[in-house]
Amino acid sequence: MHTMIPTEDELKAKLAPEQYHVMREKGTEEPFSGIYVHENQDGTYVCAACGNPLFASDAKFDSGSGWPSFDEAIPGSVNLVRDTSHGMNRTEVICAHCGSHLGHLFDDGPTKTGKRYCMNSVCLDLKPKE
Repeated sequence: MHTMIPTEDELKAKLAPEQYHVMREKGTEEPFSGIYVHENQDGTYVCAACGNPLFASDAKFDSGSGWPSFDEAIPGSVNLVRDTSHGMNRTEVICAHCGSHLGHLFDDGPTKTGKRYCMNSVCLDLKPKE
């Protein structure tokens, strides 16, 4: 179920300053600082800004990178955008519902998909399995 897309003012009020910086200003949290780096609980990771379901917990793996990593997103949940900032050629991952920055996608994952969705913990909320 999709809710209305929050306005920028609503997001400023809802999100903590670090969340707003990462999600709306394309920042990055410090590696190994996020609450979901070593999280192993079953559930669904949703967008912290709008609640859009993004990743199933069984897609999560320990990449050693310091950020929560997933080998696939829930179909239709994210959009991929070419990112050439900071002199790098990367693929930005944004929420397909509200357009918030979530992290980056790399093609060096160890699982069958070969993908590593490298996400910022502050962008995610874990909804535990009932």
